[in-house]
Amino acid sequence: EVAEAAAKLATEHDLVLVEGAGGLLVRFDEAGGTLADAAQLLRAPVLVVASAGLGTLNTTELTARELRTRGLDLLGVVIGSWPAEPDLASRCNLADLPHVAGAPLLGALPAGAGALTPADFRTGAPRWLAPRLSGRWDAAAFTEREAPAPFA
Repeated sequence: EVAEAAAKLATEHDLVLVEGAGGLLVRFDEAGGTLADAAQLLRAPVLVVASAGLGTLNTTELTARELRTRGLDLLGVVIGSWPAEPDLASRCNLADLPHVAGAPLLGALPAGAGALTPADFRTGAPRWLAPRLSGRWDAAAFTEREAPAPFA
């Protein structure tokens, strides 16, 4: 049903996003259908939204492996909530996320962005998302600025 609804919306809109709260393999119907199943039916690329801190490397790598196992295209990774004062784990994860995902880092939304009004979110989004997602965010510059200096 999710795939059918998304396919119908795609005939009427330029872009359709299907959000899978909880993760790729969380079942959301009585038949056991998952977001991975919907992505396969739609032949849609997947954008992984990852947390910034401890545990995200494991979760992101497992998700990326499952996507590859299913033959799904991982478009990239977006950090869903970048803290105003990131801890060491968050800062270190910047360099490692693209590696464990096997896909580029395509954005970092600031903490609290989800509470913005739609108009304010649309205004801020280009600063938080890479050109591949119609923004102007630069992963290399962000990582250089936010990641810890390497040990000497």
